[in-house]
Amino acid sequence: MRGRFAIAGFFVAVLMFSLFTAFGDTLIPGGPDDPVVTKSYVDSSLAFKVLNLKEGQTLIGKEGTEIIIRSGEITAIDNGANGVSDITQGTDLMTGTKCKANHFLIIPRSDGRGIKALTESYVMIRGDYTLE
Repeated sequence: MRGRFAIAGFFVAVLMFSLFTAFGDTLIPGGPDDPVVTKSYVDSSLAFKVLNLKEGQTLIGKEGTEIIIRSGEITAIDNGANGVSDITQGTDLMTGTKCKANHFLIIPRSDGRGIKALTESYVMIRGDYTLE
């Protein structure tokens, strides 16, 4: 009787080892499916940074760039067909339209939309952009 349990136990162990080997955790540390992230990644991805714009400087946002106007006179730059999304007001801002302080703006696509500082200005920004 003990021999039968030993043989059955051996086969169960082999079966479990085979299953774990075939279907085990295949995450590559630091890979795209690995849920662990570093503090620097979180800081760069989630935190807004303060940006000082000089008079006449333009900021062209990439897809998903978020901007909060803090001070100064700033106008929107559209792409020729659609404006910058003013989430606070619920409107699209076309070229030349003044952006109000403390309004939350989103650049929906990487197609030339952004803002222009008419005076020295401060914005908070999250996402990719270029300055001209």
